[in-house]
Amino acid sequence: MKAILFGATGMVGQGVMRECLLGAEVTQLLTVGRNATGQRHPKLRELVVPDLHDLSAVEGSLAGYDACFFTLGTSAAGMTEAAYARVTYDITLAVARTLLRLNPGMTFIYVSGSGTDSSERGRVMWARVKGRTENALLALGFHAAYMFRPGLIVPMHGIRSRTKSYRVLYAVISPLVPLIRRLFPDSVTTTERVGRAMINVARHGYEKATLEPVDINRAAIG
Repeated sequence: MKAILFGATGMVGQGVMRECLLGAEVTQLLTVGRNATGQRHPKLRELVVPDLHDLSAVEGSLAGYDACFFTLGTSAAGMTEAAYARVTYDITLAVARTLLRLNPGMTFIYVSGSGTDSSERGRVMWARVKGRTENALLALGFHAAYMFRPGLIVPMHGIRSRTKSYRVLYAVISPLVPLIRRLFPDSVTTTERVGRAMINVARHGYEKATLEPVDINRAAIG
């Protein structure tokens, strides 16, 4: 399987990239983002694109792929809905439409979030925008599209978030993770499991289009 990964420098993206490069299922991985990953691997190619709203300059490098793992995202903290939507909705749909045109048989997997509002009418801004993004992706016409809604993601193998607030949060809750896992086992996953689940779902599909944490953990071993 040949795959494209957006958001490879983020915490989730780092985990997905690790699993893609380690496993035999992905034979070629192309990362696309505003910054280089700094990684070197025989299966890895990189495209640094300053403006992800417009991929026209690199379209020639985006054809011939089987799957897209879209892990690009940003925190909604301190952002207006319009600004958050420009990153979360506009970029995602611009990328998806381009890839669908170039790869009609592609499977598109999008990392959303637990609590996403599919009705698009709830009170929580980020959940509305994520819901609108999910709905639009599912309606585009990909061969298959899956929405991953992880809850608490535990970073593994030295992976760290680039967002300072997230790093502080993980440092605070890290001692509590074993307790959280015991009390709420279906709400916790890891960067490794998210990566494995994405690969497995892209190759074999899944019984439903929206995967909650329990589904992600199940798909990771599937």
